[in-house]
Amino acid sequence: MSYSPERKEAVIKQMMPPNNKSIRELSEKEGISAPTLFKWRDKARQAGHVLPDADRKGDAWSARDKFNAVLQCAALSESEIALYCRERGLYVEQIAQWRLSCEKVNDWDRQSSKQQRESERESKQCIKDASARSCAKGESAGRDSSLIGAEKKGPSDLGGVRGRMISLPDRKNAVELIAEAVADGARVCACCRELDISVRTFHRCHRGGEAVAEDQRPSSDRPTPSNALTADERQEVIDTCSERRFTSLPPTQIVAILADEGHYVASESSFYRILHAENLQHHRGKSAAPRPSSEPRRHLATAPNQIWSWDITYLPTCVRGVWLYLYLIHDLFSRKIVGWEVHETESAEYAAELVECSCLAEGIRRPGLVLHSDNGSPMKGATMVCRLQKLGIVPSLSRPSVSNDNAYAESLFRTLKYVPFYPKQPFEGLAAGREWVMGFVHWYNDEHRHSGIQFVTPGQRHRGEHHAILANREELYERAKAKNPSRWSGETRNWKPAVEVWLNKPKDAAAESEKESVA
Repeated sequence: MSYSPERKEAVIKQMMPPNNKSIRELSEKEGISAPTLFKWRDKARQAGHVLPDADRKGDAWSARDKFNAVLQCAALSESEIALYCRERGLYVEQIAQWRLSCEKVNDWDRQSSKQQRESERESKQCIKDASARSCAKGESAGRDSSLIGAEKKGPSDLGGVRGRMISLPDRKNAVELIAEAVADGARVCACCRELDISVRTFHRCHRGGEAVAEDQRPSSDRPTPSNALTADERQEVIDTCSERRFTSLPPTQIVAILADEGHYVASESSFYRILHAENLQHHRGKSAAPRPSSEPRRHLATAPNQIWSWDITYLPTCVRGVWLYLYLIHDLFSRKIVGWEVHETESAEYAAELVECSCLAEGIRRPGLVLHSDNGSPMKGATMVCRLQKLGIVPSLSRPSVSNDNAYAESLFRTLKYVPFYPKQPFEGLAAGREWVMGFVHWYNDEHRHSGIQFVTPGQRHRGEHHAILANREELYERAKAKNPSRWSGETRNWKPAVEVWLNKPKDAAAESEKESVA
């Protein structure tokens, strides 16, 4: 398949700063094989384009890319260099430093032995990079021969963020699929949920018996607001950001400096909006660009011994600075504490032994149990990981710096340290700590009625006794309502047991559960 020059140029532009798209990412997005993209990038580099590796910031560019950037800025004015740097996510000081380094390269007499060693090291690294690229090309070429049909197929634009543009073929396809499913007895809202579109979008596309029309937003007439900035005012904003003193400053500081000087050009948001529109506002500097937070791991428990959660907490002792460590494992579905131990140290070996003993006590012999925890060193220790693999347990870790991913364990520890009989004085030793925790576990499992499981004890729910208990409560309330119905304006209290317990419940599941509770 041959590609048009316009598409090649568009793909090469995505490889250039500040986009810095990787070969793998572009191959998946554009449906172009990796060897073809490698070939395009090599030709563009030979033509003098700045195409650094995708995972490198400005200071980590190769010598060739830095030299090309210096060449491109050599004939530009100060304002043009400022725009060049903003467009590529660089600082003017970096260009100046690279230019100085290029000027010193030709001064062989003053080159020190350290610089020579660095040059040799960089040459070796270039050879390694070239060999790695050739290996990648070979692997990708072998993959292309079998997956060329899938790679040439473009992705559908159904599904995604709200307000996205949907092409006419995908609109027609969605309407046909939904109409066919509705004819077989399916609901429109369920069909739209499967295609990840809203019901209103489907009705706009369908419009009764009319033909499916294209999205009218690109061709609609949008009048310019009366308070919009004029072309001269927008150019003044760009010229202000291109001044020497403002080349490396963000609009937040530029607006403040202009205000101190008694000069108003535009608001801070207008500065950012214009720079974004002109592709002049990008992340710069050595720090990594902000990334969207990843979705948490989600698990669903419908019975005991499917998902366990565990953590370690401190218990104070009489010696200042010395602590006891309480290892606690509890079941998410029943909230029962299935394993605990108190030690004087924190280690992955103790945790692995506790997990194995808890599995033996609960009679778990089949693989598939999920054990959730935070990112502490005992949770990720090699001994712990190996023991979980041996037992067939699936490890689940919280996201870094996200405390509410292990909310069940944190809630249990709060209950432990806020019960009325929690000792006011520190524990005298290991024996005293273990004795108190033993009493707390007995109270929590067999006496404490948990609010999250309809006020039955965790032991009752773990053994399945809660069904009969909650049924008796519901029958009692129905008899009380029948005896004096004027005291109830609606239904009696809901004593039905919770069927599902989620770890990091998704939003759509939360919405469905709310609808069911309202109904």
